[in-house]
Amino acid sequence: MTELLYLFDHYLKEFDASIIETPDPNSVVLDRTAVYPRGGGQPSDKAKLVSSNDGFTIKIVEAIKDEGKVIHKLSTALDETKRQTLPGNKVHGTIDWDLRYKHMRHHTALHILSGVVFLKFNARITGGQIYPERARLDLALSDLSKERQSIIEEEMNKIVNEDHEVKTVWLDREEALKRSELYRLTGDMLPKGVEKLRLVDIVGFDAQLDGGTHVSHTGEIGKIKISKTENKGKDNKRIEIVLI
Repeated sequence: MTELLYLFDHYLKEFDASIIETPDPNSVVLDRTAVYPRGGGQPSDKAKLVSSNDGFTIKIVEAIKDEGKVIHKLSTALDETKRQTLPGNKVHGTIDWDLRYKHMRHHTALHILSGVVFLKFNARITGGQIYPERARLDLALSDLSKERQSIIEEEMNKIVNEDHEVKTVWLDREEALKRSELYRLTGDMLPKGVEKLRLVDIVGFDAQLDGGTHVSHTGEIGKIKISKTENKGKDNKRIEIVLI
């Protein structure tokens, strides 16, 4: 099992860990990590690991979850000797903070977007993706007129300007399932066998179940602009945003 440090401190830029496994020449598994593994539309972090034993440096280009472990994918394959000797080594990790912070700002902005659309038009999410310079949501909307776009953009920036605190709390699965408004996806994609679910609460505005990384106050996001919209079907509209 890998302890997921990013769930509890989104601003953690450095961490210490031990390598517990090298599943193949292109990956390592740590006992704990602050590297966010891709999921829920949020891309993986990138990072650097430096071995405390000999200063050996490993560049992490992607991380993925696999049955309770986080697999850290490497930029360069390990030779067989290094692969055999790395398990047990202590390492110091450094997150690519510029990339992480872009993901955080865009992810919280998408929560504001989905919150506005849910509260104003009772529409849930059908898909989404975060990129370093933009983000998008697909929403179960039949009507995305220019007037509605204007309302959405105005309401989003109102929440940004009010600088709401963004908190994470944990709920028992049973309690979370009783509150359908906390779950915004149209399909049932809640993780199976997990007894505690994580709630991201934009205090005084909206709360949603989520496992990603976020800013601590909405004012950190900057101005949100709707840059593009697409009709993805009769009741499915895509809204793309940029931060300016």
